[in-house]
Amino acid sequence: MKIIKNILMFLGVVFVVSTLIFAVQDESKIEETKKIISEEPETHVASEYRIKAIDIPADLNFAGEPVPQEDPEILERVDREFLVNTYWQSNALLLMKRANKYFPVIEPILAKNGIPDDFKYLAVAESALTNVVSHAGATGFWQIMKGTGKEYGLEINSNVDERYHLEKSTQVACNYLNRWYKKYGSWTLTAAAYNAGPGAINKYLGIQKVDGYYDLLLGQETGRYVFRIMAIKEILSNPDKYGFDIKKEDMYKAIPTFKVELEEPVTNFANFAAKYEINYKILKRHNPWLREAHLNNASRKKYVLEIPNKGYYKTK
Repeated sequence: MKIIKNILMFLGVVFVVSTLIFAVQDESKIEETKKIISEEPETHVASEYRIKAIDIPADLNFAGEPVPQEDPEILERVDREFLVNTYWQSNALLLMKRANKYFPVIEPILAKNGIPDDFKYLAVAESALTNVVSHAGATGFWQIMKGTGKEYGLEINSNVDERYHLEKSTQVACNYLNRWYKKYGSWTLTAAAYNAGPGAINKYLGIQKVDGYYDLLLGQETGRYVFRIMAIKEILSNPDKYGFDIKKEDMYKAIPTFKVELEEPVTNFANFAAKYEINYKILKRHNPWLREAHLNNASRKKYVLEIPNKGYYKTK
């Protein structure tokens, strides 16, 4: 028994000594690691790119109508749109590039109709200057519904949809905006009516007993709508101020075209395009309102097609 006790005592001593040795070694390793880390230079993930709050312009306005920034709730809504649209950099760059291509078409039509130039940014907010179709069926740069388009004289059928015609759809948007500005006497309310529909705006004005956009409690989309337009306007107008380094040569440019009048049916637009040394895809790119690969035109209506000048596209 005494021998067993001595053996166990010996093993206990060995265990304690071993533990102390390992502890000293681990401590040494920890100190060595700390030394290595401390000697490494401090680095930043993005040393040249800093994310910061945005100073909202004091004179922010839509079509000359000032924003009541003294209202803290209004200021927060403005700030949200500036932050979202400034720091969504890829989207902002795309908008700048497209604006260079399409604003020269839109601007003179707005001016001719007495619509404030700021409304070109409404088209940006509606469609990002692309021929999109919403889940509700609103179509084109100006997101025009089928019924509204027909009411204002656009041809809309399986063959032709003039909501995709930039000049014609811009004119319809101008007619619509002028109609509701005459009623409201306010461009902010007119813009809200463009988004939500005049029926909804009239309803909210009546229920809430107010007469201005900034006093209305609206749904999420329309409540953000005018603020989003103003943020887009400010950022696209002053890209350098908001950190965008974009050069003239970076912009998208319109391809020069000439007009071809068409009063006959067309059985095959691929063959038609080949006459002008382009293909069907290029023909559709310049005439997106042509919705099928043929044109019935039983009434012999006059259509005007845009054909790109030679030398801008290479086709086989």
